[in-house]
Amino acid sequence: MSDPIETVILDLLGPLAPGKSISPEEAARAADPEGWRRTMPKVRAVAIGMARDGRLVITRHGKPADPNRFKGVYRLRLPLEGDAPPAG
Repeated sequence: MSDPIETVILDLLGPLAPGKSISPEEAARAADPEGWRRTMPKVRAVAIGMARDGRLVITRHGKPADPNRFKGVYRLRLPLEGDAPPAG
Protein backbone atom coordinates (compact mmCIF):
# COMPACT_ATOMS: atom_id res chain seq x y z
CA MET A 1 0.00 0.00 0.00
CA SER A 2 1.46 3.35 -1.00
CA ASP A 3 1.59 6.40 1.21
CA PRO A 4 -1.20 8.97 0.62
CA ILE A 5 1.44 11.69 0.08
CA GLU A 6 3.08 9.53 -2.59
CA THR A 7 -0.28 9.19 -4.32
CA VAL A 8 -0.82 12.97 -4.21
CA ILE A 9 2.64 13.63 -5.67
CA LEU A 10 2.09 11.15 -8.51
CA ASP A 11 -1.43 12.47 -9.17
CA LEU A 12 -0.08 16.02 -9.49
CA LEU A 13 2.87 15.03 -11.69
CA GLY A 14 1.00 12.57 -13.91
CA PRO A 15 -0.78 15.06 -16.19
CA LEU A 16 2.23 17.38 -16.55
CA ALA A 17 4.41 17.48 -19.64
CA PRO A 18 7.73 15.62 -19.36
CA GLY A 19 10.27 17.68 -17.43
CA LYS A 20 7.67 19.85 -15.70
CA SER A 21 7.76 19.95 -11.92
CA ILE A 22 5.71 20.80 -8.84
CA SER A 23 6.69 22.46 -5.62
CA PRO A 24 6.49 20.44 -2.41
CA GLU A 25 4.02 23.06 -1.19
CA GLU A 26 1.63 22.09 -4.00
CA ALA A 27 1.72 18.48 -2.82
CA ALA A 28 1.24 19.47 0.82
CA ARG A 29 -1.71 21.73 -0.03
CA ALA A 30 -3.33 18.98 -2.11
CA ALA A 31 -2.87 16.45 0.69
CA ASP A 32 -4.02 18.70 3.54
CA PRO A 33 -5.41 22.10 2.51
CA GLU A 34 -5.94 23.26 6.09
CA GLY A 35 -2.75 21.91 7.68
CA TRP A 36 -0.41 21.93 4.71
CA ARG A 37 2.45 23.51 6.66
CA ARG A 38 2.47 20.58 9.09
CA THR A 39 2.50 18.24 6.07
CA MET A 40 5.63 19.73 4.49
CA PRO A 41 8.13 17.52 6.41
CA LYS A 42 6.16 14.42 5.39
CA VAL A 43 6.20 15.52 1.73
CA ARG A 44 9.97 15.96 1.92
CA ALA A 45 10.47 12.53 3.54
CA VAL A 46 8.26 10.78 0.99
CA ALA A 47 9.92 12.63 -1.92
CA ILE A 48 13.38 11.60 -0.68
CA GLY A 49 12.28 7.96 -0.49
CA MET A 50 10.78 8.08 -3.98
CA ALA A 51 13.92 9.77 -5.34
CA ARG A 52 16.16 7.12 -3.77
CA ASP A 53 14.01 4.47 -5.49
CA GLY A 54 14.38 6.30 -8.82
CA ARG A 55 10.65 7.07 -9.10
CA LEU A 56 11.02 10.82 -8.64
CA VAL A 57 13.66 13.49 -9.23
CA ILE A 58 14.31 16.25 -6.73
CA THR A 59 15.62 19.34 -8.48
CA ARG A 60 17.40 22.48 -7.33
CA HIS A 61 17.84 25.33 -9.78
CA GLY A 62 16.40 23.07 -12.50
CA LYS A 63 19.04 20.36 -12.08
CA PRO A 64 18.73 16.96 -10.38
CA ALA A 65 19.89 17.05 -6.76
CA ASP A 66 21.28 14.25 -4.62
CA PRO A 67 18.29 13.12 -2.54
CA ASN A 68 20.61 12.39 0.38
CA ARG A 69 22.30 15.79 0.50
CA PHE A 70 20.14 18.60 -0.91
CA LYS A 71 19.22 21.68 1.10
CA GLY A 72 16.97 24.64 0.53
CA VAL A 73 14.26 25.22 -2.04
CA TYR A 74 13.51 22.24 -4.26
CA ARG A 75 10.99 20.95 -6.79
CA LEU A 76 9.74 17.52 -7.76
CA ARG A 77 9.42 15.94 -11.19
CA LEU A 78 9.17 12.54 -12.77
CA PRO A 79 12.39 10.99 -14.11
CA LEU A 80 13.30 11.64 -17.74
CA GLU A 81 15.06 9.25 -20.06
CA GLY A 82 18.76 9.88 -19.63
CA ASP A 83 18.58 11.05 -16.00
CA ALA A 84 21.42 9.71 -13.93
CA PRO A 85 20.42 7.16 -11.30
CA PRO A 86 20.01 8.58 -7.77
CA ALA A 87 23.20 9.02 -5.82
CA GLY A 88 23.83 6.85 -2.81
